[in-house]
Amino acid sequence: MNIIICPGIHEPELTKSFLSGSLDQFPANLIDQKPVNILIYPGSGVLTLSGFHILQFLCDRLGDQLKSPVIFISYSAGVVGAIVAASLWQLSGGNIKAFIAIDGWGVPLFGDFPIHRMSHNYFTHWSSSLLGSGQDNFYAEPAVDHLSMWSSPQMIQGCWVNQAMAASSPASNLGASEFLHLLLKRYEEK
Repeated sequence: MNIIICPGIHEPELTKSFLSGSLDQFPANLIDQKPVNILIYPGSGVLTLSGFHILQFLCDRLGDQLKSPVIFISYSAGVVGAIVAASLWQLSGGNIKAFIAIDGWGVPLFGDFPIHRMSHNYFTHWSSSLLGSGQDNFYAEPAVDHLSMWSSPQMIQGCWVNQAMAASSPASNLGASEFLHLLLKRYEEK
């Protein structure tokens, strides 16, 4: 399984902090001992918005491995380029297992693959879901600042919202890193 990380427009140290606070805690080999390949898109500034550049990076790293499963994890402005790249990768015959948008407020998210949103507060969760979201999403409760979602997900508590069951069951409380791990484990098993 391949996990591509698409950061936003921020200091590179925040991405290192995200990795150590979330993915470094995740086992290198998951349940059935398949290796996990973490790819970090190196573009910065406005290049985080470029789906073409992210797709080119993915093609350079995975080459002819179109059927190799890919999970996108993107943050803030990086969500813009990542959703375009994910859609183009899939149109090329690629295997997108899931798309996880962290604080991609105002970015429409639609695709023929599972989509999940993680938000730094309830308002961002609610207003972003109007622009497309998947069945399982997360928002911080209590609310945190935007950069905290990326720099320290292991410190954030919040609510897991299942859109399909939202009317009949309350949100479940858990940590942001825990939510992310549960999603990754789910898609590794499929």
